[in-house]
Amino acid sequence: MSQIWNGDKVTPVTLVQAGPVVITQIRNNEKNGYSAVQVGFDATRKKISKPLAGQLKDLGNFRHIKEFRCSAEDAQNLKIGDKLDVSQFQEGDLVKISGKSKGRGFQGVVKRHGFSGGPKTHGQKNRYRAPGSIGATAPQRVMPGRKMAGRMGQERTTVKNLKVAGIDKENNILMIKGALPGAKGALLEIRK
Repeated sequence: MSQIWNGDKVTPVTLVQAGPVVITQIRNNEKNGYSAVQVGFDATRKKISKPLAGQLKDLGNFRHIKEFRCSAEDAQNLKIGDKLDVSQFQEGDLVKISGKSKGRGFQGVVKRHGFSGGPKTHGQKNRYRAPGSIGATAPQRVMPGRKMAGRMGQERTTVKNLKVAGIDKENNILMIKGALPGAKGALLEIRK
């Protein structure tokens, strides 16, 4: 994160490297049964698989390829090889950003689900953060959906109505007001 000054006010922003992404394939309702646009980004010099190389032809090698559903009208306006960059956005636009949240590893029920834990007295010893009872006697099994300890984080998270505070067109950097999901270097999906 960083900050930018507007007069005498400071605005916290997150700097996002936004492209350029290259359109590698366009899917339509007639041929594929749905309309979508496939984009490639983060160019690499490594060799890629033969089927993928045949599909990309002279567009280049990409480390990441992602497909996005869109309406048929939006797909008609695009063609293979078009580059999308920060010029798609304007300062003041509201965007919706999705990404994977930071991984927190294996956590107990107090941190993962907000359980209060057991009492500190009345015969308790080393059981302050235990989950307590996990079910009734009758079914003799743990019912599905029981909140228990486990892996936390690494889930798809969407933050809506974030404002584009600034744009650096030379370096393809978006300055978005506020915090975004994920760790540094994580992949994000930015939509208007």
